[in-house]
Amino acid sequence: VVAVYYNIGLRIEPRDRTGFAHLFEHMMFQGSKNLGKMEFVRLIQSNGGVLNGSTRFDFTNYFEIVPSHVVELMLWGEADRMRALDISQENLTNQQGVVTNEVKVNVLNRPYGGFPWLDRRQYANTYWYNAHNFYGDLEVLESATLEDVRGFFEAYYTRPNAVVVVTGDFDREQTLGWIKKYFGDIPSRPRPEQPDISEPRQEKEKRASKTDKLATRPALAVAYHVPPRNTPEYYAMGLLDQILVQGRESRLYQGLVQEKGFTGDVSGGINLLGNMHNVDGPVLWITSLMHDTETSPDDILEAFDAEIERLRSGPVDEATLELARTKARSSLYDELESMFGFGRADLLASFALFDDDPEKINRIEAEFAKVTPELLLATAREYLRPTNRTILTIVPQPEEAPAEGAEAEGEKAS
Repeated sequence: VVAVYYNIGLRIEPRDRTGFAHLFEHMMFQGSKNLGKMEFVRLIQSNGGVLNGSTRFDFTNYFEIVPSHVVELMLWGEADRMRALDISQENLTNQQGVVTNEVKVNVLNRPYGGFPWLDRRQYANTYWYNAHNFYGDLEVLESATLEDVRGFFEAYYTRPNAVVVVTGDFDREQTLGWIKKYFGDIPSRPRPEQPDISEPRQEKEKRASKTDKLATRPALAVAYHVPPRNTPEYYAMGLLDQILVQGRESRLYQGLVQEKGFTGDVSGGINLLGNMHNVDGPVLWITSLMHDTETSPDDILEAFDAEIERLRSGPVDEATLELARTKARSSLYDELESMFGFGRADLLASFALFDDDPEKINRIEAEFAKVTPELLLATAREYLRPTNRTILTIVPQPEEAPAEGAEAEGEKAS
């Protein structure tokens, strides 16, 4: 796996450049100094490789999974687009259209579009960086100029703002030599100053409701702010997530699905746009479900709260804690081995980018092991309190059909 991560993501883009982080994910595939449009993609695929890129809360990444003998070629290609991306009006116009259509398909014209990962953040957070529309306002995207885009590239797609990771079967010293060869002489611009993305302590429960003309059933999401990352409480929250919502033996699944029959499934987690490890700054623990119109959200919340309060009323037994640790450990190793080992590269890059400490990947399991029943209880009492949560309901509101015998708009009587 060859991966390049840039420290620019959905929430840390500038106020006057909403949607630019996502736009640039697309722009980076449009050609560079030595490779024309989509030529890098064809080069990877013709060598038996696969590739992708994504925009997350705190980074944008690009990666290739290839046979070992073409690692040098991949590093050269990644360095080529970091050095000299082809930013032309033709490419910009084309990708503005692509991104606009993606927003329409994935969010605006899709049932439950953006629910709950996108909606939840806008209602739960206070400050703009955490609460703005991460896909971007279409007006801003459509009005972007070539000068705007070049300025964004020069500010964020710079060598000090990036991490290069290679994992798998390769010669370490040889590969380090290639990285220095191809990336070492790229002009180094100052790393942009990171914005303040902290969030104030939430002191009052928030409730919001959103109508959805395409939804077929009501939906409910509950979000809690979680402890700061790298703290003992953060890992305790990871275990609370395992106890409450991960797997069919989890308490919310048992309570809401098996016992009450309110829904067919309950999903959730810390950082729905990745995992609890590849995110920097404030994040939410979110649970969500869909339910029938005959079921009251208040009835669901009553059963939900009963499970939450069980964890806030006293320490869990050792067997429950050990099961949570086992599930967290299993989830971690599943993540590391996912997509032919890309998961390992993802965590290495994230820890290098956020903490300058890629070796943190070797200490995750030990952090979960340190969590005690007492720490779990203290974390539940502080972070699963009602005043720390935001509740969002999705209400289906289909467009009214024309009355019987009436002409539909735009139709003429025969």
